Amino acid sequence: MRKVCFVITSFIHYSRNLLVLEELRKRKDVELHIVVGGSALLSKYSSKFAHIKDLLKKDGHTRLYEVYFSLEGNDLATKAKTAGLGIIEFTTLFNNIKPDVVVVRGDRFEVLSATIAAAYMSLPVAHIEGGDLSGSIDESVRHAITKFSHIHFATNAPAKERILRLGEHPNYVFNFGSPDIEVVDKLSKKSKKIDLKKTGSGASFDLKDGYMMVMFHPDINDVKKIHTYTKNILKAVHEIGLPTLWFWPNFDAGAEDLSQELRLFKDEVKGHKIRFMRYLGPREFVWLLNNTKCLIGNSSAGVKECSFLGVPVVNVGKRQNGRLKAENVVSVDFDPKKIKKAIENQLKAKRFKSSQLYFAKNTSKNIADTIATVPLYTQKIFID
Repeated sequence: MRKVCFVITSFIHYSRNLLVLEELRKRKDVELHIVVGGSALLSKYSSKFAHIKDLLKKDGHTRLYEVYFSLEGNDLATKAKTAGLGIIEFTTLFNNIKPDVVVVRGDRFEVLSATIAAAYMSLPVAHIEGGDLSGSIDESVRHAITKFSHIHFATNAPAKERILRLGEHPNYVFNFGSPDIEVVDKLSKKSKKIDLKKTGSGASFDLKDGYMMVMFHPDINDVKKIHTYTKNILKAVHEIGLPTLWFWPNFDAGAEDLSQELRLFKDEVKGHKIRFMRYLGPREFVWLLNNTKCLIGNSSAGVKECSFLGVPVVNVGKRQNGRLKAENVVSVDFDPKKIKKAIENQLKAKRFKSSQLYFAKNTSKNIADTIATVPLYTQKIFID
């Protein structure tokens, strides 16, 4: 039996790997251990309806662990120190669990901590979503994780080719599609409407009347401008005048400054139609995403999940610059007039044809099968 340790350091890791975790849990040849750490454990990044450990227990998972290493602070140095502390804490936990393979996802600095700890303990690492491009420090982190990892699950063909160009062994580079999209495909067919009276703060409205969504995160390349950028998006959204769900930002440097602007707007602007939200469970979030008129911001959800759903997206800034995008995405800079105009045009578009850029059948099962059965190794070599 193979002992698999799956690392979750943000709520999105749980949501997007829901079906991979389910497939691993069902296998008789896998002993699944799930480590929850980083911002995934911070209450300000979840709602009372979406505590990850409770959701995992509800899904039938039993071997659950918590790793605390997130330092309070809003600057770049704090995030660098958090990454360093994460290496120490993950090392201790891996030493106790003694897994056969560690599974990580994405491009977060907390994920890099887990990957470095595993690699220096001679533990094989399986990485989901390597090879993508983006417009922030996350791209460097993603490629660093790739070079530390042994098994690679790209989500699209160009990403797979980049991993191979990084010198990774072709027998260990796979493209089974994106597990995110498989989750959306299955959950969007099941209605899970949420009662806004029970979560969030700010304006009250009825979802059936139509709404927009905003998911905007700081980019450390422009962290000094985050106050202005946030105000500009707020201005454009407010002037559109449609009810809007605005999700609080992630844990990156600049998040507190961004959040400060949201709090000031919520308290000082009268008659606005924005309700501010924390992360929700995947079933509720997918329902909201599938029914929104437009998604605004710089989240990868606009590039990936919305491409499959056909939801119009206004991508603001450079954070998702290198991502493979479908026709549903319009990109603009932080000029409030351009943002407003782009939103108006996307609202007129109403819906786009579903894109298959990131979709493949049986994604999660194929990833789980590979994790459970692929021959493991620790010594890497560069393949020319």
